[in-house]
Amino acid sequence: MYLIFLIPPVSPSHLNQSLKLADKIAAAGFLVVVPDFFYGDPIIDYNDPNFDVKSWGKVHNPDKGYEDAKAVIAALKSKGVSAIGAAGFCWGGMVLVKLASSTDLRAAVVLHPGSITEDEMLKFTVSDVKIHIAILGAEIDQWSPPEKLKQFGEKLLAKSDFDSFVKIFPGVAHGWTLRYNVDDESAVKSAEESHLDMLNWFTKYVK
Repeated sequence: MYLIFLIPPVSPSHLNQSLKLADKIAAAGFLVVVPDFFYGDPIIDYNDPNFDVKSWGKVHNPDKGYEDAKAVIAALKSKGVSAIGAAGFCWGGMVLVKLASSTDLRAAVVLHPGSITEDEMLKFTVSDVKIHIAILGAEIDQWSPPEKLKQFGEKLLAKSDFDSFVKIFPGVAHGWTLRYNVDDESAVKSAEESHLDMLNWFTKYVK
């Protein structure tokens, strides 16, 4: 059984597109799960003056997401799933960077991850990564600038045991793979290209 699980962004505004993407992956022959790592408590509106982002982040931090994801993986393996891949978006990308240090996954795709520290990047790329990993980034991204993702790529290439792939998509901003205007032909094309890159990666290394 080949399974992919999606670690979504923090906002429910992405949910509809996340579920459509899950259907697209399933149509390619994978079983797909989309766990709720926020337990019904996503960020509704970043611009709400009454919303305390820092307090929310303390409760829903990537370390907690990592532990929750490990529990999901263990549950799936207990059901007989033999090969697992994962895709992480924004906050989920930060979680997936941590999961890359485990052999529980066969492959991962990180899409426009949230902010990752230099220490985390160094630890991840130099010593800890144990799976094939693709990183898809945006040209316009304050959280994960292209320069930082390219540094990831350079360090990953030095690890010959595992395949890696970094691609920066021109003219798009953070979140473009899920948060895009369906009436914008260019935006749809960029999003669909990222989806195809992700599917090709999973087909190559998970199936």
